[in-house]
Amino acid sequence: MRIFWILLTVCSLSAAHAQTAEDSVRSAIAKLFHAMKNADTLLLKDCFTAKAILQTIRYNKEKMPEAVNENLHGFVTAVSKSHPGDVDERIVYEAIKTDDCLAVAWTPYLFYYKGEFSHCGVNSFQLVRINGEWKIQYLIDTRRREACSLCSH
Repeated sequence: MRIFWILLTVCSLSAAHAQTAEDSVRSAIAKLFHAMKNADTLLLKDCFTAKAILQTIRYNKEKMPEAVNENLHGFVTAVSKSHPGDVDERIVYEAIKTDDCLAVAWTPYLFYYKGEFSHCGVNSFQLVRINGEWKIQYLIDTRRREACSLCSH
């Protein structure tokens, strides 16, 4: 009977640890959107690693998709020019995977600016756990104005 309780405790702790890792990734991503919504550039900068990469998928003149680099400093500057409440990105967590100090998250979104719908798409996050805290190392997204529904993903 004692072995049963030991195994139950070990399994429970393992399950709790997995849940905690996923929850901490969600918290790191939620921190990003909280910072954006509140135009909090200090908090925003704290969401990323020092060498973070931001990209978006856009279509060129030939209507071919290409990944376009975005500057983290430029992103922070753009957010700094908004007022609290102007930027509202609504996401759902479709998938989160973790292994040791690496995490990936797939989050479909709807983006609103000053209360008006702007665009939708999907964010793909790569996060690294540094000193026990998840930081965004890589963020790439898609953007479109049609076929937008968080329920359709």
